[in-house]
Formats: sequence, structure tokens, C-alpha cells
Amino acid sequence: MKSNYFVLLLVVFGGFLIFGFSENIKGPAIPKMQADFQLSEAQLGMLLALNSLGYLVACMFTSALSNRIGIKWTGIAAFTSMAVAGFLMYQSTSYTSLSASYFLMYIGNGMLEIGLAIMAARIFTKNTGTMMNLSHFFYGLSSTVAPIFAASMMGWQVFGGELGWHGMYLIMLSLSLLPIIPSLLGKFPIGTEERGERVSYKEMIRDPIAWLIVTILSFGVVSELAIGSWLVNFLEKAYGWSIDDASGMLSIFFLFFMLVRLLLGPITDKIGYTVSIMIFAAFSGICSLAGVIIGEGGAILFAIAGIGIAPIYPTVMALLAKRYPKGTDTAITFTVTLMGIASVIGNLVIGFIIELVNKIAAKPGAMESPIIGLQAGYAFIGLLALLCSACCTYMYVNLRKRNEIL
Repeated sequence: MKSNYFVLLLVVFGGFLIFGFSENIKGPAIPKMQADFQLSEAQLGMLLALNSLGYLVACMFTSALSNRIGIKWTGIAAFTSMAVAGFLMYQSTSYTSLSASYFLMYIGNGMLEIGLAIMAARIFTKNTGTMMNLSHFFYGLSSTVAPIFAASMMGWQVFGGELGWHGMYLIMLSLSLLPIIPSLLGKFPIGTEERGERVSYKEMIRDPIAWLIVTILSFGVVSELAIGSWLVNFLEKAYGWSIDDASGMLSIFFLFFMLVRLLLGPITDKIGYTVSIMIFAAFSGICSLAGVIIGEGGAILFAIAGIGIAPIYPTVMALLAKRYPKGTDTAITFTVTLMGIASVIGNLVIGFIIELVNKIAAKPGAMESPIIGLQAGYAFIGLLALLCSACCTYMYVNLRKRNEIL
């Protein structure tokens, strides 16, 4: 049993490593894609929204799929689809083919995220907050080095030419095949869902706390993912940074992100999941907004924001596991699926905010500034984190009245 536990840890930790790579190599790649296909900011927002739609589609069927074929084969299917997406991305020659391959990659990402969350909830029945944060530490670890690796790999000389973003995605997503090996060897625990004990979706829909958790996770995760998607683009265009310097700042963000998940998990168990989210989300939002207001000299605050945003997702997963112990699979699927809808809307809104504010600033008589649209978009990212904290405060008050604080 102990050896099987370590095999399962390899799958979960390795899965989060792969997830971090696939999710965060796009930062340095997006400006190159935009240049190659001559995309507008709104088209970039649409591309990221379509990706989130693929993620959303995966969230809708992954729990049912895991109940049908088992969590082991669901994870293997996720890893395989991501590798296939890397090959298709390598072959993409237009915005349409790029969008289709990205869509498939995010289906794999969505399957993997739901699958890993279910695996972790079944495996980590003790010190849940600590172990959830430790698992997500590996996401932070790969996310820290992903932008640097991606920027470096795109410049590699291969067969007389640059590897570029096509080849970089092919190599990085091919790593998804590695966790399949321990997946085949491990014996995964059967959850309460498969034993017939289940919280129904009707119960989730009628539970106001469930909707508050959805709102909290949505604001927090959209803010987190938006930093990974837009920070490099912001620093390049707003301040004229090189792609290496901008990618380095994103890596510092993920360094803080990684260390917080490694070190602060026990604190979330000690002070409570709700209070932890409330404090950390507020800190992230304040840092992001302060970075925008200060300007280039405050760019380091964008990275420091990672300290606050890092614990939100794993802590919400721990909260779900404790609040819905007999229906964690259903609770995770319900919450993450609705969060996926928010991700689609969030990426669209950020792209259109940037473009709309730039158009307003370009009108005669307006205060012209080449970076005002980017500042507005990034300020919106910080505002999302503050809204996450505000919603968590409201949930804390409600749970305290019921004596149900987690």
C-alpha cells in the first residue's frame, strides 16, 4: 500500500508539473503568435476565450467519464490528448488551425485539472489543505521555469532555423506522455461517487454557499490565469521590455507562487480555509493595482502578487473536500465547470477592455497614451482578486452565523 501511495504521488505531482508547463509556456509564445498571424488584442482575447471554452467542455464530461472508465484511464486520456495537441500546434499554419489545436490542448487541461482534483481529494484524506497546496506546488514549480524555458527554446537553432513557438509546444507537450507510465502501474482509490453516495447537482444548485464558492474561485482563478496570459505582453508593449526580461518577471511571479504553495499549506489548515483565501486574495489585488499605478518602477509588484493568488485554488479544493465529504467529485465538477464559464468571459473582457480604452484614448481631445489600454486591462485583473476577497468575506460572515466556518 505504501509503494502504491508513492506511485499515486508520482501521478499527481507529475500531472501538476505537466499542467504548469502546458498552461504557462504561452506567455512568451503569445507575442510571437500575434506577430506571425497579425492578430489584434481582441483576437488574442478571443483565442484565450476559445481555449477556456475547451477547458469548460472538458469540465462538463470529465467527472462522468471518470465514473464510467475510472479515474486512471481518464488521466491517461488527458495526458494523451495534450500530447496530440502539441503535434497539431506544431503543424498549425493559420489562426484557425492554431485555435483548434489550442482548443484541444485545453480540453486535455480541463480533463487533467478535474482528474487531478478528484485524485487528490481521494488520496489526501488527512492534512488536506497542506497536501493540496503541496500538490499545487509542483504546478508552481513548472510554472516558474516554463516562461524561461519557452523563451529560450523558441530561439534554439534546429536544422538551420529557429525552433520557434511551433517546435517549443511540440517538445513541451510531448512531456505529457511521461506520467502515463506510473498511471498504468498505480491502483487508484475508489471514491464515494462510485459507491453510490453522492451529493446531487440539485443540492449544489440550491446551496447558496456552493454559489459563493464558485464566485470566489472564479474571480481568483481568472485573475491568476490572466497574469500568466497577459503579463509578458503587458511588459513588452507598455514598457518596451525584451521578451527575455518580461518572461523573467513572469518566472519571478511563479517563483513566489511556487514557494507559497510549498510553505504556507500548513497555515491554511491552521487559520482556516475561508480566512486564508480572504487575506491572500486581498493582498494579490492590492499588489496588482499598486503596480499599475506606480508604473514601470513598480513592476516587481506584479510578481509579488503571486504570493496572494497562489493559495486560492488549492485552498478552495480543500474547502470543497471538507464541506462535501460524501460528494467531493460532484462538488469539484460543479464548481470548476462554472469557473470555466467565468474564464471564457474573463479573457474576452480583458482583451476588449484593452482595445476599447485604446480607442477612447485615440479620439481627438482625449488624453493620448499608448499604454493606457494595457493599464486598464491589468487593473481589471487586480480588481478581480479584490472581488474574490470581498466575496470570501461575505461567505465567512454567513458561515460564522451558522457555526460552519472551514
